[in-house]
Formats: sequence, structure tokens, C-alpha cells
Amino acid sequence: MDLELTGLHHVTAITADAPGNRRFYTDTLGLRLVKKTVNQDDTSAYHLFYADGLASPGTDLTFFDWPVARERRGTHSISRTGLRVAGEASLGWWRERLAAQGLSVGEIATVDGRATLDFEDPEGQRLRLTDDGGLGAAHAWGRSPVPAAHQNPRARAGDDFRAEAGADGGAAHPGARDGRAAGLCLAGRRGRGAGLRHGRGRAG
Repeated sequence: MDLELTGLHHVTAITADAPGNRRFYTDTLGLRLVKKTVNQDDTSAYHLFYADGLASPGTDLTFFDWPVARERRGTHSISRTGLRVAGEASLGWWRERLAAQGLSVGEIATVDGRATLDFEDPEGQRLRLTDDGGLGAAHAWGRSPVPAAHQNPRARAGDDFRAEAGADGGAAHPGARDGRAAGLCLAGRRGRGAGLRHGRGRAG
């Protein structure tokens, strides 16, 4: 049996505001709502799936709808979910867009040789946009309110995937060894191992 980790299919987190979550991830980030279903273990909760225009494996960001308090941030946990964009100019576009909506957004910075932009969704979920240099296939969603050149996640194959953890910050290491698209990646500080958990969510 081959148990080699070739990439993530999706990352799952928790929202206490399903309507607000949908507005942010579709209207602001411009992701495609691929599916709305229920948690198979708790059918009282929605399970929302967002992805790129083709719902490519590895680009899914999903949320369970549970009435939970805002996250309590600790240490030694994966702290951010990373999404790819193409080019530092796109990061500038995103910074203006997010700041105009009153969201918590940082400055463009270089982390492990990549230009990045850290920000938070309205519930405090920590996210990062990382410039992938425009490499790899990108499957834009035609009905997105975000121009195709700035859409995320971008599907890209060929890099080794690494999930790393730390107190905060760190670099995104996207990709999948077997060539499958992996538009979502987890980000954390180097050199500290941890389970695939981040913020209020978990990796699937």
C-alpha cells in the first residue's frame, strides 16, 4: 500500500455565520461555491465547498456551520491557509480590495523568497495570498466578481507539499508530487512538526 502524501484534497474550517461566510468567499474572494451539503456526522450543520472554476482537487476550501465562539489562538499549530495568485501586482490589487472592505489586511512581504499578503476573513480566519509567479494551470470561474487575472486559488502542480507549523507566520509550500492540482496549501513557520490543523479548522 502506497501511503505517500501527494497533496491535500481540501482544507476544512468552521464558520459560525454561514450566510456571511458565503458572501465573503464568493463575493469578496470570488471563489466558486461548488457544493452546499450537510455534515455527514451532524446533519444540522451545513458543509460549504469553495474551489476554483473547475472544482479541481486540491483547491477546495470547505466550512462546517457550527455556532462556535471566535477562535482562541495558541502556539505550535498551523496558523494560515494559503491561496495562490499570479504576480506581485495581483497582491497589490488584493490589498486594495480587502482594505476597502474594512478587513484586517497586512502589508505585502517576502517570506521564503515569495511575495505574500496576510489577511483575515470577517470571523478572524487567517489567510495568506502567495505569488506563485504565474506558473501552472489556473482555472478561473467565469461568474466570479473577481477578474480572472486575480482569481484564487490557482491550480499548480509539481512542487512538493509541506505542511509546517509554528506560532504564527511562515511560508506557503504548494503543490502535489503526482501532478494533481493543489491550489490550497497550509502555511506555518519552518521546522516544527504538527498535525494538519489550523485556526478553527482542520485539513481533510
